[in-house]
Amino acid sequence: MTTLVHWLNTTAIHVLGVDVTWAEVLGDLTGLVSVWWAAREHVGTWPVGNLNSALFLVLFLDAKLYANAFLQVVFITLGCIGWWTWVRTDPEDRPIAVVRRTRPSEWGALTAVGAPFLVAWTWWLGTRTDSPAPFWDALTMTLAIVATYGQARKLVESWWIWIVVDVVSVPLYLSRDLYPTALLYVVFGCLCVGGLREWTRTMDAPLELVPEAATP
Repeated sequence: MTTLVHWLNTTAIHVLGVDVTWAEVLGDLTGLVSVWWAAREHVGTWPVGNLNSALFLVLFLDAKLYANAFLQVVFITLGCIGWWTWVRTDPEDRPIAVVRRTRPSEWGALTAVGAPFLVAWTWWLGTRTDSPAPFWDALTMTLAIVATYGQARKLVESWWIWIVVDVVSVPLYLSRDLYPTALLYVVFGCLCVGGLREWTRTMDAPLELVPEAATP
């Protein structure tokens, strides 16, 4: 494992005079596939997303973005839950998880949990680590957890939250010289807009017209 981590932290390419590691290159590629499939309700988004999270865990630890590194552990956990949720079917072999809007009670619960979580992590990063951007690191982590939870439940508003994450992440990663990953998050933003449109269309379509996009 140590040998693998060492290899992932070695230089793969050079971009604008900056060394880009294998962890970043492979993480960016798997991230693109994962988001592309998520927009199309393809269950493969979850295993590929878990691989992406493992690669980004190595990348963000090296970049000292500790909240984003911890986020990858949460992603893997939620990814397993999302994978299980998306493949479940009812007795008539119809998917149990269907695209829907977030209920007011769910917004309240997510805010009640997310707000103190953000405050606590911002404090911890600012006082206990050498994080260069405690608040922004913690903010992207908190919003991404909420968005991933929403995606696992097929809540259409999860795409709006992902778009905010992408907007905040671009300057954060640029500040750490993670240029390919910053560019990736610009692409992610575009894919998220597409995902929002696809899920909204699926949600508004009559049941018999909804494509069977959730199958592998």
